[in-house]
Amino acid sequence: MARRGFFAEIQHQSCVAARERERAEREAVRRHNTAIRQAEQARKESERAQTQLAKAAVSERKRLEKEAREAHVAAMEAEVIERNGKLERIYEEIDSLLASTLGVDDYVDLSSLRVEVAHPPFDRPDLEVPLLQPSRMLLPNEPVLVLPEPPSGLASFFGKKKYAEAMENVKRAHERDLVEWRAACRDVLARNKNAEDVHARDEARRLDALKSERERYAKECAVRESEAADRNRRLDELITNLGYGTADAIQEYVSIVLSNSVYPDHFQAAHEFEFDSSTAELRLRVLVPGPVEIPTIKSYKYTKATDEITSTSLSQKECRDRYAGAIHQVALRSFHEVFESDRRGLIKTISLEVGTNTIDPATGQRTYVSFVIAAAERESFLAFELSAVVPALTLGRLGAAVSKNPYSLVAAERSGVRRS
Repeated sequence: MARRGFFAEIQHQSCVAARERERAEREAVRRHNTAIRQAEQARKESERAQTQLAKAAVSERKRLEKEAREAHVAAMEAEVIERNGKLERIYEEIDSLLASTLGVDDYVDLSSLRVEVAHPPFDRPDLEVPLLQPSRMLLPNEPVLVLPEPPSGLASFFGKKKYAEAMENVKRAHERDLVEWRAACRDVLARNKNAEDVHARDEARRLDALKSERERYAKECAVRESEAADRNRRLDELITNLGYGTADAIQEYVSIVLSNSVYPDHFQAAHEFEFDSSTAELRLRVLVPGPVEIPTIKSYKYTKATDEITSTSLSQKECRDRYAGAIHQVALRSFHEVFESDRRGLIKTISLEVGTNTIDPATGQRTYVSFVIAAAERESFLAFELSAVVPALTLGRLGAAVSKNPYSLVAAERSGVRRS
């Protein structure tokens, strides 16, 4: 039998993710409810009391010991409330397997599965920014020759020699300054040239890296576009083939519909199915958890005397009734989801089995046990008002073979199933 196809797996993962988001939101709200507030407050009080107890004077010890005991008791009682609340939610989900789907339109508009490519932004914008030009060092100022003033008066007559010597000294000093200046200029020019060379080299590397990263990004975008185009092409083929009513397209559509059927964590279901185009019949098998996978705790209780949290178990009858009720709901839910989603009426009848894979206690080998064997025709089933039915009676009206005790892994008898 067929399992999930390409689009069904995508849809299933989307539904699971949505369910997880919803669960996370619900849990965030529940953290603000009274039980958790009490648990947190009691925990803090217990820690505070224990801290103070360790530091307290002897005269305060008895009072603090009492407060510590009371805080501990409050913390344990709050934990019991939280555990019992979790149990209630689990059982509520199992007990409402049918009701939870009745308010949902199971029809899937296949065009809504079309994808549009959304490319992420280029992840190396740092490479798009040119490197800053290096700061250029300025050339030092050329030394200026400043000649001494010529002597005047008598000094011009008697000081000619000293003036000539002074002139020579100034010129020689200026020549030395020029040599040093020229060397300093060469050094500055060399430094500027080196900085420009380093900048040009680094800029070339940046441009090469940018080109490489853009090519890599373009390839990734091309892959995303190709995958989206391929998916949309396959979707168009599915829509076209479903319009012609081909068996493969109907199976793929059923796979998508059933992938949308997200069951609670404590009661997961899997589907196997096959469509027979010659009879317009869908053969559907739903695999459910075995009875050992369903919680059996009725409630939790804290006993002060022993300082323990203990649990009481559901009666055998309560366990049997809950499990059988879940099986019956799964059967009707499966009929409902397929028939409601098939607006064109391509599927005329459904032959259904609901069962589980388990270990045969007689052989120790893995075996399949069928709990419900039923068949239904589209028009007659859609006439039922499922929000007001008793699932066991509805299965009886359908002429289904139903296990007398699925909780004990008693199989339904295959003979005598009639189609309604």
